[in-house]
Amino acid sequence: MVKETGFYDVLGVKPGCSPEDLKKAYRKLAMKYHPDKNPNEGERFKQISMAYEVLSDPEKKAIYDEGGETAIKQGGAGGGGFHSPMDIFDMIINGGMGGRREQRGRDLVHRLTVSLEELYSGATRKLSLAKHVICDGCDGIGGKRGSVQKCAHCDGTGIVTKVQTIMPGFMQQNRVACRTCQGQGEIIEERHKCKKCDGQKKVRDKKILDVHIEKGMRGGQKIVFSGEGDQEPGLQPGDIVIALEEKRHSIFKRAGMDLVMDMRLDLSEALCGFQKVITTLDKRSLVIHAMPGEVIKHESLKCIQDEGMPQWKNPFEKGRLIIQFRVEFPDSLPADAAKLLEQYLPPKHIEELPLDVEMVHMVDLNTEQEARNEYKNAYDEDEEDGGTPGIRIQQCATS
Repeated sequence: MVKETGFYDVLGVKPGCSPEDLKKAYRKLAMKYHPDKNPNEGERFKQISMAYEVLSDPEKKAIYDEGGETAIKQGGAGGGGFHSPMDIFDMIINGGMGGRREQRGRDLVHRLTVSLEELYSGATRKLSLAKHVICDGCDGIGGKRGSVQKCAHCDGTGIVTKVQTIMPGFMQQNRVACRTCQGQGEIIEERHKCKKCDGQKKVRDKKILDVHIEKGMRGGQKIVFSGEGDQEPGLQPGDIVIALEEKRHSIFKRAGMDLVMDMRLDLSEALCGFQKVITTLDKRSLVIHAMPGEVIKHESLKCIQDEGMPQWKNPFEKGRLIIQFRVEFPDSLPADAAKLLEQYLPPKHIEELPLDVEMVHMVDLNTEQEARNEYKNAYDEDEEDGGTPGIRIQQCATS
């Protein structure tokens, strides 16, 4: 006698239906209400998966038929015991628990450091990588043909279910890899194992790749070699993914499609004109100049159009080369030179002095020495106070 029929009703089947009818009903409803197809039916999809997991398991089904959904939850099948609805879907639709994720072998990810010159002009780099390939000594079987036996402990699934009692009346089910076959689902006698791969079905091999770095690529971008990753028996090979890392350049810094550089000028160059040569990333020489009388201010910006980074997939379109000028001032000037220079500069502002003025003398401030002195003073004060040397203790005044 079935106490309640809620799970049967969710799947649209009657108590006593065959496993084939149960699976058929689940497949139809799961495909219809899958979140990818119906994003608003996530809860319905979850209920369908929960109902199928209970009714397709003889032990859970017996508990449900006798005590209903409450008995299932008290028995530990709920509250952490249920599998993900997506895992149930993968198990039925793709032929194995987590099947959708296991259709391909794992990807190999390698970081490749590239220079800004290579990203600017493009380049081809040869890269040697080690990966797993199917053993050609046994064709991925692991041993002699006919010697591979299904693991009896896990019935060839590679997974066993363990029941753990959390507290009286509460149990939790966990699916773990079978220790007998190490999760492989198969057992091979030692004497029948392949000598080349030792029964592992795969061996290490070296792969040489030609990595084509296209003009305008940037750090963080990925180059994918489809199907060149690790090989696993029964699975599609994964990919080899090359992640580019941009090496820091001594002169240029990239800002999108622009290149930015600093250029130092003497004061005479900033005021009286200059001529400079810039060597580009592709080894061309660009000449820039300022005419006498054209003043270049400190930290001012100038740009050269179409001399920045090329656009990826459209390398004839380029950004700008941006130059930030750093004007270096002399430490001092001869008095007569200062008088002569003053004739060509805007007139100085004359400050009117008050009657009670005091004349003082300025000296250079050495910030590094100031920091050292402050640390030394704090150290000495702490020793005098009996505190821990090197740690300054702040006293708080209270009123």
